[in-house]
Amino acid sequence: AQLRYSVPEDREPGTSVSDLAKDLGVEVRSLAARNLRLVSEGGQRHFQVDLAAGMLLLDSRLDRETLCGQSLTCSLHLQLVMENPLQLHRVEVDVLDVNDNAPQFPKPEVVLEITEVANPGTRLPLEVAEDPDMGSNSISTYELSPSQHFALSINVRGDGVKMPEIVLEKALDREKVAVHHLTLTALDGGNPVKSGTAKVTIHVLDANDNPPVCDPPISKVYLEENVPVGTLVAKLNVTDLDEGPNGDMEYSFKISNNSPGKFIKLFSLHPRTGEIRTKDPLDYEESSAYEIAVRVRDKGSPAMEGHCHLRVELIDINDNSPEIVLTSLSSPVLEDATLGTVIALIGVKDDDSGDNGQVRLQIAKELPFKLVSSFKEHFSLVTNGPLDREKASGYNITVRAVDSGSPQRATQKTFYLQIADVNDNAPNFSSPFDTAHVQENAFPGTSVFSVSASDPDEGSNAKLTYSILHNGMQDVPISTYFRIDQDNGTIYTVRALDYEQDKVFQVPVEVKDAGSPALSSTAVVHVFVLDENDNAPTIVYPSVPTGSAFHQTIPALAEPGYLVTKIVAIDADSGHNAWLSYQLQETAEALPFHVERRSGEIRVAQALRESEDPHRLVVEVRDNGTPSLSTSVVLVISPEENSVQDFSKSLDLPKSSPMDTNLTLYLIISLVSISLVSCVMFAVVAARCL
Repeated sequence: AQLRYSVPEDREPGTSVSDLAKDLGVEVRSLAARNLRLVSEGGQRHFQVDLAAGMLLLDSRLDRETLCGQSLTCSLHLQLVMENPLQLHRVEVDVLDVNDNAPQFPKPEVVLEITEVANPGTRLPLEVAEDPDMGSNSISTYELSPSQHFALSINVRGDGVKMPEIVLEKALDREKVAVHHLTLTALDGGNPVKSGTAKVTIHVLDANDNPPVCDPPISKVYLEENVPVGTLVAKLNVTDLDEGPNGDMEYSFKISNNSPGKFIKLFSLHPRTGEIRTKDPLDYEESSAYEIAVRVRDKGSPAMEGHCHLRVELIDINDNSPEIVLTSLSSPVLEDATLGTVIALIGVKDDDSGDNGQVRLQIAKELPFKLVSSFKEHFSLVTNGPLDREKASGYNITVRAVDSGSPQRATQKTFYLQIADVNDNAPNFSSPFDTAHVQENAFPGTSVFSVSASDPDEGSNAKLTYSILHNGMQDVPISTYFRIDQDNGTIYTVRALDYEQDKVFQVPVEVKDAGSPALSSTAVVHVFVLDENDNAPTIVYPSVPTGSAFHQTIPALAEPGYLVTKIVAIDADSGHNAWLSYQLQETAEALPFHVERRSGEIRVAQALRESEDPHRLVVEVRDNGTPSLSTSVVLVISPEENSVQDFSKSLDLPKSSPMDTNLTLYLIISLVSISLVSCVMFAVVAARCL
């Protein structure tokens, strides 16, 4: 927004200029919180802001003439910057002129000469009085003290300056009055009126009675500011009706306090021809016009002079490149910033005028930003698309300013905008399902597996913490079996595992970042317990107390191949660790029996002798593990004459074929069953996770 105020130049410091809080439409108590600050263009501080009252106050006494000189308008430009949200307001304060200066002539006494043969109507130019005030407070008119021979005439110059001249109304007679004393008074238009005076002494001379005359007395020329040095500006047209030395003229610049002589550095005047040429480069931005006063004096005795006034107005050329000013930049900006968020405030200026000073700003179209014109020569850079720090962590934004001159002039400025991270990405595991193996009976604290997750965010939003969830699938909480390092995701055992109790565990792992709000994801690690040979075989039949022997009678005439009994054993381990073999321990003498290695059947190996004593056999059952574990049973076999029995009934075992006695087949069937159960479990877990 743009605010405009006015204040007279003579006000004391602390004078209230405006109620900023009311004009801005904000509450007074919010000004301090929004860090309202005042920026003066040009670096001079003339105003201050009372944050407690919300008022714009004068900081120093203003002098319009010092600030703006002879400019018709006098404006001071300020910028008000507020944050949260970031806003820029342009303030323009017009300094009003006060009639605080009286007119003053360059010299308190002016001496003029006029020939006695001068005709009525002859004009004698006078010095123009100076009044630093402007408008109605500047010089309004001139007055001349009463005289029988002279009157006052006032001409208006091209720039509006009133030029007094004394006009001869009645012929002079030097012999009667050789010197005339007059008083010239300059009056301004203020209220009350102020004035200044100068004494005018006119000496009446004899002889040369025709002064040089400019035609026209006031002229104007237009000149481009980039013309080369030595360019002809104008050739003055001056005539003198006299002849000889009285008509021979010499030209010179006329300098007064009202017409500063800085044009002398830029222009040259030929004293004989009256040609005015440039002698230094011109600059429209330094001054757009020059008032040149020329005095033309003849060589008569006494010499007579005329005055020419030439106004040189420069035509602006596009010789200045635009200037980009970065007023404010909000960096970094959050990646979730909404469309239209103000990123930067940018000002632009061009010292040229007209189309040459009209500037437009451009940025690359592929950037997610756009420029919005706030007011004249001020722009806001706002977001025009979504930001994603994971794709672009920052932008080098190049702002290009191009004017409308011909040829165009351009400049550019590049600044870096950092994008701040927002926790908008959940951590991701490298795999949602993983498989690990661990030996049973491994020591607590054994490393089982390491899960790994990544998060494209940064800082605390990417700091990951791992934990184990309770999935409810085990009767005992999974945390009693495993723990996880929250920093690196390594899973350790909490206690020794027993394959015979639990063959597989599902360990649900959650990874969570440290953002706000925190985001997380899960994965499942299937931990398979590997069997160890930690169980010795157990003899199921015959069931004999420890330290006792099993007694078995057989017919005394039993032939070789006769089935004496069968040792039945089992092993809690699995796989190779559960493969059992049976053998007889060696004795000093050969026994008439042998045991089937796989089935455990004890048969008669050779014919028995009559009246043979009982035989003591030690049967050892050994598994296939590493190292191998074993157990044994003692059998006492007694041959008897009348012992006829059905062994299958005595054992209360079903009759079996040779295939039924093959323990290897049982083991294969067990392995296949365990595999099928595992596949079904995996399918159920996968379905639940999906």
